Amino acid sequence: MDVLLSILHAHAPADLALIALVFVLAGLVKGVVGLGLPTVAVGLLGMMMAPREAAALLVVPSLVTNVWQLAAGPSAGLLARRLWPMLAGIVAGTLLGGMLLPASASADAVTALGGALMMYAAAGLASFTLHVPPSGERAASPVVGLVTGAVTAATGVFVIPAVPYLQGLKLERDALVQALGLAFTTSTVALAASLLLAGQFQVQAAGLSFVALAPALAGMMLGQWIRGRIRPALFRRCFFIGLFVLGLHLLLRPFIG
Repeated sequence: MDVLLSILHAHAPADLALIALVFVLAGLVKGVVGLGLPTVAVGLLGMMMAPREAAALLVVPSLVTNVWQLAAGPSAGLLARRLWPMLAGIVAGTLLGGMLLPASASADAVTALGGALMMYAAAGLASFTLHVPPSGERAASPVVGLVTGAVTAATGVFVIPAVPYLQGLKLERDALVQALGLAFTTSTVALAASLLLAGQFQVQAAGLSFVALAPALAGMMLGQWIRGRIRPALFRRCFFIGLFVLGLHLLLRPFIG
């Protein structure tokens, strides 16, 4: 408790309030659409800090909410056996990317984050869906994992290309939600390990990440309440438009800032 209080005292109240607001919004999005917490959190925090610093703050909220999502169904074991090549690729790509990414690449990472958010938003707005034939799954799965891991290491966002790929497997709805939880949990653990190895997940970052858990859970519960009162399609459209604008801002910031 003393360590946590000292971490809180080391930051301006306005900064802490802003971080809390970001995680409430990120949790709200996840509560309504079932994903998007790291995307929103890192995207918004990326306007204040480097993506890897922002990624360190989302480790605890992302891990807890994704384990929650993963546990909400009976198919975790079957999905893990099916998806293990992708999951192994995510771990390898994240760890290798973290080791190979130069410390001076923060500006490039911000640009990459903006591009990743725009691609994700554009795919969502276009209702783009991959089709992965069963015959191609074995070859595609580890490649998708490696690329997802590399993007995760650079930007802290682990939706591209894992989410479109999992959607392309044509899983049943509950199985898809659980598969996303499995992929996101694996990505979060791999990202935490990568940050730890790079010395970017120290006591202060871990403490702030723990503090961010409460607003993220509050936002998620609020989002679940909202989900039953609005049309999810309308919310998803607004979410993807906002994400595209945010990505465009991050993409252009090195050139206009």
